[in-house]
Amino acid sequence: MKNSIKVVVLLAIAFTTFKVQAQQKKKERKGEFYFSWGYNKEWYTNSSIHVVQPGLGNDYKFKSIEGHDHPGWDEGLLHIALSIPQYNYRLGYIFDEKRGLGFEINFDHTKFIVANQNAHIVGTMNNKHVDTIVAFNKTNGYYYYLNNGANFLLFNLTKRWHICKDEKSNFKLDGFAKGGIGPVIPHVENMLGYTPTGDSEVNKPHFQIGGWNMGIEGALRATFYNTVYLELANKVDFASYSGLKIYEGHARQNFGTYEFILSLGVTIPTGRREK
Repeated sequence: MKNSIKVVVLLAIAFTTFKVQAQQKKKERKGEFYFSWGYNKEWYTNSSIHVVQPGLGNDYKFKSIEGHDHPGWDEGLLHIALSIPQYNYRLGYIFDEKRGLGFEINFDHTKFIVANQNAHIVGTMNNKHVDTIVAFNKTNGYYYYLNNGANFLLFNLTKRWHICKDEKSNFKLDGFAKGGIGPVIPHVENMLGYTPTGDSEVNKPHFQIGGWNMGIEGALRATFYNTVYLELANKVDFASYSGLKIYEGHARQNFGTYEFILSLGVTIPTGRREK
């Protein structure tokens, strides 16, 4: 009799354990879609701007130019359109939950502005060799903005690691590594001095596909109730701009960027449930 009772108890425990495990597994899905919107801060490496204007006899470089960003969100975020400051969005899909693998469209609306400075020019200007210093400022006829966007677009592969979570999964903390490559879509606006006849070398401000970039990103994501999350990220990017349209010519430029990014997002489990 006692042995029978023991067998019944053991079977009941085994059945209950199996049922709980099955329910837990049933709650998990194979994929996860997410979207976030946030804002960023940038620091840029010094760079050279190569200017080519065949009709003006110009082929020269501004050497070791300093540039800075223009955050915008620090000037009253609630009083301007959300897309005016330096914003970013992420649109991604975790296609392998077990291994934490995913794909992401990663866009940063960054702004690059050449700072007022004494700029070193080397090359050919008006068909004459030059190696000189000019005051690079608007008063002197010089400005160079990618101010409506240096605009980095990346197509990333992502990897997620679960760091910790509470028993009810109302809070969880994950780490992400991301890396990819894609085009840059700058808004080009500049004036690069005056022609020999005294005309200002002002371009027509415009958007264009203007080169490529590649970047890597590390992020911490805190998710609440499996739905809403905050993500804090650090990113390093290299951008190579070419064929940038300027007055009667084109320019090219390369620079590196370090970014600090804070985003708010939503995540939605997708796909059939795992059994």
